[in-house]
Amino acid sequence: MNRTLVVLTLAACMAQTGAPIVVLLGGIIGAELAPSPGLATLPVALMILGTAASTIPASFIMRRFGRRKGFLFAASYAVVAGLLAAFAVQTAAFWLLCTATFLIGSHNAFVQQYRFAVAESVPAARLGRSLSVLMLAGVVAAYLGPKTATLLQDLVPSAVYAGSFLGLSVLMAGAGMVLSFYVPDSCDSEVDDRGGRSLWQIAQQLDFKIAIVASVAAWSIMSLLMTATPVAMHHLDQFSMIDTAWVIQSHIMAMFLPSLVSGLLLDRVGPLRMITAGAGILIVCLGVAFAGRHLMHYWWALVLLGIGWNFMYLGGTALLTRTYEANERFKVQACNDFIVFAMQAVAALSSGFFLFSFGWSWLVYLSAGVLIVPLALVGYKQLALKGLKA
Repeated sequence: MNRTLVVLTLAACMAQTGAPIVVLLGGIIGAELAPSPGLATLPVALMILGTAASTIPASFIMRRFGRRKGFLFAASYAVVAGLLAAFAVQTAAFWLLCTATFLIGSHNAFVQQYRFAVAESVPAARLGRSLSVLMLAGVVAAYLGPKTATLLQDLVPSAVYAGSFLGLSVLMAGAGMVLSFYVPDSCDSEVDDRGGRSLWQIAQQLDFKIAIVASVAAWSIMSLLMTATPVAMHHLDQFSMIDTAWVIQSHIMAMFLPSLVSGLLLDRVGPLRMITAGAGILIVCLGVAFAGRHLMHYWWALVLLGIGWNFMYLGGTALLTRTYEANERFKVQACNDFIVFAMQAVAALSSGFFLFSFGWSWLVYLSAGVLIVPLALVGYKQLALKGLKA
């Protein structure tokens, strides 16, 4: 196991806690502070929008100053974002809270680059297993984030949940300390990133389209359902905060725990079959979500959602790395992440509106519609491969 993988995995254990904390608390706090119910999930949506808006700047900073400086810079302002969120909760400032969650999301755009730094540091034969090890950090973050949020929610007596965001700042500071030991591999600085094909030429590849669409579907469906779940459970269906936290925590663990085996599966069956398997799991997830709104319906739906996301996202990431040369990496990675997280932001922004305006079932219908596209492209690819063999 190389140094890059070890350092970035340890850093990710803390750096990835921002999203679970905001997902757990953003909608609940938003429901109390927002000027209208339809804006309750806006803090969560703006976190995702922050990720989408920062993907291209993050890639530019990495190319201009190197990955190490980019990672440390992001960790530094994530600490500030946590403090800002705590202050916003204490002063009941909804729009300041939205600003803070946007910055937390912006930090996530840099964290998403961890997987590319790892991919560039290992041989192709070990790519699946190495990405899986990195994604296992999400298991730690899935436990550490919600646990920190609930343990520290009463730390500030005058403002429930302000302490949760103070804890987030401590975790981001810890990630920054670990990242100070990150040393980019020599190939990271030796490759000339100028030249290469245009994005338009690269985008003509069917594998490129499948990779992006698979990741878009995985993140969008996950965002539609995950963003709405805390509000639907705690605010509409009157489940306790403990039950709500358990479902979200289980979901986030289900997003990353399959990485114990999904990397090996990826190396064995390839990206296309991983994407297909993930889509199949998501179909079952939607069936459970549609069947009812009891506690175990929520739990099973969110757990299956996490597993399906893992398979589709891992398959999409691996497939994307086959579509570009070393000197084309930054522009392709930036393009991929911008499209993926922009669409995820749209899904998150739509989530609260559809939940309050039309109900939970409409979120399931929308998710089913999104899933049709990657399945159609993968089916087309498989038919094309069969035609070539014939």
